[in-house]
Amino acid sequence: MSRSTLRGTALLAAALVITSCGSDSGDDTTAEGTAPATGSSDAFPVTVETAFGDVTVEEEPTRVVALGWGDAETALALGVQPVGASDWLGFGGEGVGPWAEGLYDEAPEIIETLEPSIEAIAALDPDLILDTRSDATQERYDALSQIAPTIGQPEGVEQYQTSWQQQLELVGQALGREEEADELEAEVDQAFTDAAAANPEFDGTEVAVAAYTSEGFGAYVRGDSRVDFMEQLGFVNKPAIEELATDSFYVPVSDEQLPLLDAGLTVAFPIFVEASEITDNPLWQAIPSVQAGNAVVLDDETLTSAFSSGTAPGIQYALENAVPQFADALG
Repeated sequence: MSRSTLRGTALLAAALVITSCGSDSGDDTTAEGTAPATGSSDAFPVTVETAFGDVTVEEEPTRVVALGWGDAETALALGVQPVGASDWLGFGGEGVGPWAEGLYDEAPEIIETLEPSIEAIAALDPDLILDTRSDATQERYDALSQIAPTIGQPEGVEQYQTSWQQQLELVGQALGREEEADELEAEVDQAFTDAAAANPEFDGTEVAVAAYTSEGFGAYVRGDSRVDFMEQLGFVNKPAIEELATDSFYVPVSDEQLPLLDAGLTVAFPIFVEASEITDNPLWQAIPSVQAGNAVVLDDETLTSAFSSGTAPGIQYALENAVPQFADALG
């Protein structure tokens, strides 16, 4: 099995859309220490509750390394520029989506995602490590916390399941920027409210959210950021899919089971394959909702990444660009 196929299979199982799990380290022109945009030192020390216990950040951090999925763009949205970051979605460059471009004064050192180099992180001399959405192992946390105070996922939250609201709260607390985090959360919530109000047909409509890889289809269940996105718009994840849920974010859907994706609205996107492999598939074309025109295949890579990001900035981009497609499909 090729490396890319292996990635696609493993990461679909983890409900991730990672196009570059093992990104190379960036160049050596890392910022020497980029402080928050405005002073917030009066907030410190702060204590953050995590799954690995309480973590105290004694002073306002000026050298932040953001390792968890979405931690870098969340910090950027709150006015803090990490000196090191992981590029989970394989954007390249500064490691963030187009919705967060231009927020760095200097590009961060890019750190591996699934197996971050402890040496590379230590060399950045961080005073705070953000790892709020990752594989969340004790071994990973122990190694990172020996370098600097490390903010892991919330207590009771499994691997990669930190919601965008929880991520905002954790990062906001650790950076002493809780007010900014609250404001951004309210802004995103209002955007959801406005989108739902503008599209009352979303309310109560069953939805099936699927991905397609070289291994076939999978459908997402509650707890995944994409399903959370749809449900916050008023959609209801198809009960027949939820009934198949295990402890994973998704359920595999065989060719024989493809009618399971029939719903009031069916949304699908490709991972490591072309969108045409979905739209040209006769079995996909035979799904009643597809035949009725009540289906959307997200074929724009940037939009797919935003829809899958599970971060406040990415969600804002997806609301602006995906919701009109959903509305058209139901129109």
